[in-house]
Amino acid sequence: MTRYRTALLLSLALATGPALAQQEISKVNGSVTAEAGQTYGDLETVNGSVRVDTGATAEDVSTVNGAIEVGDKARLQSLETVNGGIRVGTGVQVQDGIETVNGSVFVDRGGVIGKGVSTVNGGIGLVATQLGGDIHTVNGDITVGVNSHVKGGIKVEKNKSILPIKLGRDPRIIIGPKAVVEGPLVFERPVTLYVHRSAKTGPITGATAKIFDTDTAPTE
Repeated sequence: MTRYRTALLLSLALATGPALAQQEISKVNGSVTAEAGQTYGDLETVNGSVRVDTGATAEDVSTVNGAIEVGDKARLQSLETVNGGIRVGTGVQVQDGIETVNGSVFVDRGGVIGKGVSTVNGGIGLVATQLGGDIHTVNGDITVGVNSHVKGGIKVEKNKSILPIKLGRDPRIIIGPKAVVEGPLVFERPVTLYVHRSAKTGPITGATAKIFDTDTAPTE
């Protein structure tokens, strides 16, 4: 009887454990929250924000109309939104990449991003972050901040809009103190490029770097 009871309890644990560990949340309207220290599968909503609390683990995190906020030391597969910004706390690991269309991306100290970061209309900022892929944007500013390391390159693509009107200033690209961008920096449209004297980059095409020595780049 004892042996049978032990086998039954083990079977129940195996059957229910993964399901609890991979709880998925999917909504059309409304915000989604992953609680601190808990483990989830995909987290998604259409109209609403997504918050991943400190130390939570999840797979793909996505929304269409809403922001994504990630607490410190979270572990995630990917982050994606269409209309909204993405803000990532300290010590966060994202196995794949981070993507938004209309919104900014900021990754704080100690971040490890396995692939790239991209926006269309929105700035990108990294601080002491390890990025395994490229940085892409069309109309956004880019700051590869102090002690960040980008294994790929940077590309600012030409605006393919059919409208010939130029709106606003040129994107501002900053490679900060002791930052490294291993790949090429390719600019298909005019940009203002600042590179700290202590930084290292790959070949630059389409822009001329302005060297600076201060903690922050000059203001325009």
